[in-house]
Amino acid sequence: MKNLLKKVFKHWELFLVIFLILEFVIFGAANPKFLRPKSIMNSIVNYISVCIISLFVTLVMITGGIDIQAPSIIGLTSIIIGVLWSDAGMNIWVSVAIAVIAAAVCGALSGFFIAYCGVQPMVVTLGGSFLYSGLALLVSGLSATPAYKGISGFPAKNEAGQFVGFRFLGKGDIFGVPTQIVIYIALILLCMWILHKTKYGEKLYLIGVNQQAAEYSGINTRATIMSTYVLSAVSAALAGTLLTANVNSAKYNLGAGYTLAIITAVVLGGTLNTGGKGSILGTVLASLIICILRYGLPLCFDVDTQNLDLPVGIVLVLVVLGREIAGQGILRKWFKKKKV
Repeated sequence: MKNLLKKVFKHWELFLVIFLILEFVIFGAANPKFLRPKSIMNSIVNYISVCIISLFVTLVMITGGIDIQAPSIIGLTSIIIGVLWSDAGMNIWVSVAIAVIAAAVCGALSGFFIAYCGVQPMVVTLGGSFLYSGLALLVSGLSATPAYKGISGFPAKNEAGQFVGFRFLGKGDIFGVPTQIVIYIALILLCMWILHKTKYGEKLYLIGVNQQAAEYSGINTRATIMSTYVLSAVSAALAGTLLTANVNSAKYNLGAGYTLAIITAVVLGGTLNTGGKGSILGTVLASLIICILRYGLPLCFDVDTQNLDLPVGIVLVLVVLGREIAGQGILRKWFKKKKV
């Protein structure tokens, strides 16, 4: 039994697949409504921002860094789009482009302090979360619409009642599949290619294992590390754009509270916080596990939505402890010593 557990936990993605299947079996048995494809897709759409950002935060954490400022960039992106479109009269796509560029600049600024100035990633991104949230609030003050209301009324439907243009990103569908899920799948494939099929991905792993050795091998580690924070910020901008298009409201605090969910998805996916190990597949599976858990508990077991962080936290702790016990971690060695 011990050897079986060791093999399962060694191949972490396999364990996550088993865990995900068990969720479907348990929730499906408790309430058949859970298995409705449309409801499952809607639950993923509601959690898509966390899913998208966690893909690129995985790249950051593989290098040994961390990024907790992404949710504030979601709000900053959203309000920039709203103010430029509503109050400045810009074309909606031009507004989106400017918002994405602004987010990239934010990521580059934080990445510069981390990579070139040697400041701890936690400190920089924590400061960035406050800074960019403050900027979002400042930008919202430029709008004639009160900040608490949010800017709405984005171009929506055509004469046939179909979502078009900007709103198509958030509410449309492609052959019956929500547009946001299609975009998410495309980003999964892109990130898997970047991380596992390119020299850039190899550099990220080498930096995470030993940055000094990577530097000696000719890798520009500073520029590479900085680039991961830019990519993470751009992913947050994309998530902010999709979220704004989905809820038809641009707010400065859109995405607030996503930080722990993003980090949980990456860590649960098997990425080490010390760097050098991680996979996109693991992050995707972990994101779906959390998403399904948050969808299934209220529907099947009447768990209050305000209390969903508790079971998610418990699952994370138990799974990580199980991985340590079954693998070659500290806990397993400790138990072995006690047994002796």
